[in-house]
Amino acid sequence: MEVRKIQQTGGSSFIITLPKEWVKTLNLKKNDPIGIIIKPEGSLVITPKLTNESEQTTKEFEVSDKTNKTSLLRKLIGAYISGYTYIEIKSNERIPTKIRDTTRIFTNSTIGQEIIEETDTSIIIKDLLNPTEMPFERTIKRMYIIAKGMHDDVMSYLESKDENIIKDIDERDNDLDKLHWLVARQHNILSQNFNLGEKMNIKPGKSTTYFLISRIIERIGDHEVKIIKNIQKNPDNIIDKQILDKILLAGKKSLNIFNKSINSFFKKDIKESNENIEEVYELERFCDEINEIALKQEGGKSLKIGYITDSLRRIAEYSQDISENVINYIVSDYNFKKLK
Repeated sequence: MEVRKIQQTGGSSFIITLPKEWVKTLNLKKNDPIGIIIKPEGSLVITPKLTNESEQTTKEFEVSDKTNKTSLLRKLIGAYISGYTYIEIKSNERIPTKIRDTTRIFTNSTIGQEIIEETDTSIIIKDLLNPTEMPFERTIKRMYIIAKGMHDDVMSYLESKDENIIKDIDERDNDLDKLHWLVARQHNILSQNFNLGEKMNIKPGKSTTYFLISRIIERIGDHEVKIIKNIQKNPDNIIDKQILDKILLAGKKSLNIFNKSINSFFKKDIKESNENIEEVYELERFCDEINEIALKQEGGKSLKIGYITDSLRRIAEYSQDISENVINYIVSDYNFKKLK
């Protein structure tokens, strides 16, 4: 960190010199305008970018008939999350069909990515979504509604075994992945563009909190799917009604904890967050009780019940993580004067 002294000029103005290397690197000249952002905690951010538009960036990938399509898909998702405006796929020969299929899987699995140009040897994908059009809060609320609906249906399926209830469970889980990747992308874009954050009224700390919470909700969705998979592995095994009733109650408790964690986030309520964390410990003890009863069942049933209660426990513990992030964010927010 460089230390520079404030100087006074003209009797009323204060000035400070800019690092020479910084000016040279950005090719700035005399009389060029720069932006100054005043942060809530008192620090200043100096930036040569005076517009709210993100920089247009391109990521290129060379492919061939030897390219692994799974590896390519991961790279495309990585480029998307990193915030690249354009993704270009190139080949010295005709692009293989498997690569074109992978590219379409990618565009169908992400928000705002569209193929705008395609030739025998290249594919260009462009981000068509303006970050300001999808506020973090709206995305988190949508993720919450999807995950909550998944949980309700999983519990209903556990009781009724009606396959129609959960026939689209994998699609909904994919929707959570898609929305989480969007939040991750926007978080990375905002971390590189202070002006955009100012326009969206999102501080870096809050952007990080949204990202962490979206990741937690996405993992909750994974556990809803995991419960279904564990039930379907042994469809003929009937869970004892006494144990089933306790599992359904545990499911109700875990959903209640999840609901409260999201509610405390949007209300910025530290008290509710703390109370919610305490409820997680009670649910963990309740799940242990279920597992003890299940041990009296034959091996296969006992194991399946253990998998289900473990997922319900993890859903509650992920909700606890949300509450802890709420507390951390509120405590660190310089503008939040009164803690509840």
